[in-house]
This record gives sequence, structure tokens and C-alpha cells, in this order.
Amino acid sequence: IYDAVMDADLSQRKLVEQDLRETIDHDGLKVFYQPIFNASGEKIVGIEALARWFHPTRGFIPPAEFIPIAEHSDLIIELGQRVLRRACLDAKDWPGVVVSVNVSPIQFRRLDFVSMVERIVEETGFDPSRLELELTESTLLGNVDSAEAAMRRLKALGVQLALDDFGTGYSSLLYLRRFPFDRIKIDRSFVRSIETAADAASIVHAIVSLGRGL
Repeated sequence: IYDAVMDADLSQRKLVEQDLRETIDHDGLKVFYQPIFNASGEKIVGIEALARWFHPTRGFIPPAEFIPIAEHSDLIIELGQRVLRRACLDAKDWPGVVVSVNVSPIQFRRLDFVSMVERIVEETGFDPSRLELELTESTLLGNVDSAEAAMRRLKALGVQLALDDFGTGYSSLLYLRRFPFDRIKIDRSFVRSIETAADAASIVHAIVSLGRGL
């Protein structure tokens, strides 16, 4: 059933896609860094690289709006490479700090993904042991064997791996057994409720215990 709203939405998405393509081509995206503290909150032990887009006329465009468009149009490939390269270059000035970079399922499933990571690490001179790639469970669905092979190659390179948004997807324990993750990132919907909801606190406690046990 046709509705004029569909056409308007598609036109808007195409405009955003075109602007995003030009922004990426001109290296106009910014990379911001969110600090990761140790449990006591006394020391920064890592940083997470976050892509941010400040449009010249529309202002700040949230990632929740432009990342899905980038993934749908395959712009996420170039976007991801640029964020990874920028993060590796910037983090060279922060010794002892691990830099985390989000990886789209579309990126990770490409046959040349590991080679791309190897190339950027080599070209930037960044220590791969200080690089952490964040994957979501959707990256692994229907892609188990090839995902495991790619992750083993990354681990051999020295790269760390984190399972992002744990608790909201399938949360399969098989993934934790089979894949060489270094860190579990508990979804924030549980963490922000631990002081007000007993069930959320119990779930977080169980996941922390599971992580320590592994």
C-alpha cells in the first residue's frame, strides 16, 4: 500500500546518504573518545572511538540516524576504515591505553577485513595489543565458522576482542565458549537499572561472575 510518507522518508534517506558520502570522501567525520575507567573509577584504562557527524546546515546528526544509512549503502566500509585509522593514529600519543573500535557486521563479514586491520596497524605503527575490536552477536549469526577463523587471525595479530551489548541479543553461552573474546560489555539497559531493579542487579552480577569465570 503506497503512502506519501514512504516517498518522503526515502528521499530524506537518499539526501543523508549523499551528504554522508561527500563527508566521508572529504574526511569530514570526527572521532570522539569516551574514557573507560577501572572498577574503582580512579584510572582510565581504555577509550572507545566514536564516529560523530556535524552537518554544516543540519548540525549534529546522531549515529543512530546515519550509521544504519551507512550500513545500507555500504558506506560503512569506508567509514569504518577511516575511524580505525584515526583511532590508531591518535592513540599512539596515549601509551598504556587500549582503544576500542566498533565493527559493523557488514565490515567484519568481508573477506578482506582482517587484512585491512593488519594493513592499518602496520601503516600507522600502532601496537595491535592496544587495539580492541567490538563485535555484536548479530555479527556471528549464520557466520560461525568464518567468524571464528577471522577472530583467530586477529588474536594471532595481538588484537583484543569484545562482545558488545551482551544480554539483549541471543546471549548465547556457546559464543562465549567458542569465540576468543577478551571482554564482555553488558548492555547499558541492565547497568543503568542496577540500583533500582533487583532483577537487573542479579543479571549484571551473574554476567560479571560468568566473565570472571571465563
